Amino acid sequence: MEQRLLNKQILLGVTGGIAAYKSADLVRRLREVGAEVRVVMTEKAKEFITPLTMQAVSGNPVHDDLFDVHAEAAMGHIELARWADMVLVAPATADFIARLVGGEANDLLTTLCLATPAVIVVAPAMNQGMWKNTLTQDNVQALHQKKVHVFGPAEGNQACGDVGPGRMLEPTELVTRVCDVFATGRLAGRRVLITAGPTREMMDPVRYISNASSGKMGYALAVAAQEAGAVVTLVSGPVHLAKPSHVKTIDVVSAEDMFAAVMHEIENCDIFLSVAAVADYRCKKVATQKIKKESETLLVELERNPDIVAEVAKLKKKPYVIGFAAETENLLVNAKTKMQQKKLDMVVANQVGQADVGFDSDDNAATVLWDVGQKEFARMSKQKLARELVELIASKL
Repeated sequence: MEQRLLNKQILLGVTGGIAAYKSADLVRRLREVGAEVRVVMTEKAKEFITPLTMQAVSGNPVHDDLFDVHAEAAMGHIELARWADMVLVAPATADFIARLVGGEANDLLTTLCLATPAVIVVAPAMNQGMWKNTLTQDNVQALHQKKVHVFGPAEGNQACGDVGPGRMLEPTELVTRVCDVFATGRLAGRRVLITAGPTREMMDPVRYISNASSGKMGYALAVAAQEAGAVVTLVSGPVHLAKPSHVKTIDVVSAEDMFAAVMHEIENCDIFLSVAAVADYRCKKVATQKIKKESETLLVELERNPDIVAEVAKLKKKPYVIGFAAETENLLVNAKTKMQQKKLDMVVANQVGQADVGFDSDDNAATVLWDVGQKEFARMSKQKLARELVELIASKL
C-alpha cells in the first residue's frame, strides 16, 4: 500500500456520537498509509467506544484529561498541539463544532484545537435535522472562514432511523481527503534537486572522516517538495532512512561522488537545496591497507573538497539556489556571509551542537535569509519545518 502519509503525525479527536465506532477503523487505515496516530477522546466519546480499543489500534496511549499531572509536567496539551501535523476530529458532533467556533477550551480536545499550529479537519456526524439546523449551518460556515477543513457529511440511513445528510464519511474516503490536504501543488511542474546526509571521506579501507548529520532534514524536504507537486531528485550520503516514495534517489558516499551526481542532474533543475553536511576536506592520500597503530600520533594531510553549492550558484544557467548553514556560533552573521560570498538566493541557518535540535534530532529550528528579508521558524518537527520551508520557497518563486 502506498505510504502517502509517511512521517505524518495525526492527532485524531473522537467526540460523543454513534459514529465513534468508525474511529477505530479510521486509525487503522491512517496507519496503513504511514501516519503515526495519537488519539484524544472526550468524556462522551468513551461511552460509545473504549479508550482501550483506541489504544490498541493506534499503538499509543489515549489522551482524555486536560489536567493529567503526569503528562509533560502538566503541559501535555501543549506538547500534543506542537506534535501534530493535523488535528482530525472524526466524528465531530454538533456540540463540538459549536464549541470550536466559539473558541471554547473546556476540555482537552478543544484546548488542543486552540493551541495547535497544525491543520484542523472536522468530519461532522449528527442527525439530519441537527445538520440542517440554521445554527449548525452558520457554525460550519464560520469554520470555513477560519480555514478549518470540513469533510462531509454523507447522506443515507442514520442510527436514529432518519434518512438524510449527517453521516460521517467512511474511513477510506476520510483517509483519501487527508492525503490530499498535504498535497498542496505549490511546486507543481518544478524540478527540485536536494542533497542530504553526511559524506564519508576515507582514510583507509575501514576508517573515514564524517559528521553527525542524519539526513532527516533533507529527506523531509524531499517528501515535502514531492507533496507540493515537484519532480524531486535526492542525492543522499550514507544514512539509515527509508527512501521517500516517488522520489528519485541517488546514493553516494564521498563529497566528490556527491558533486559528480549533482552536476549530472543539475541541468534541468529549477530549485537546488543543498542540505547535505558535505565534508570540507578529504584525505590527500588514502591508505590502501588498514593503518596500523604504530606511533603515539598520526598526521593526516587533508585537501579541499569541491564546494558543491558554490559551484552550482556559478552556473550560467543556474537554478534557484538554497544553501544550509549549520553553525555553532554567530549564526546569522555566518549565514549571511555564506549567502553573499557564494551568491545564494536563500540560506537556511540552524544552530547545531544542541541536544534538542539540528544534527540527528527529530526537531529543528531555523532562520531563513534572502536578499531583502528573513523569517524565523521556532522549534518544530523536521517534517513540519520542511513543509514550511517549501511554502516559503514557493512564495519566492
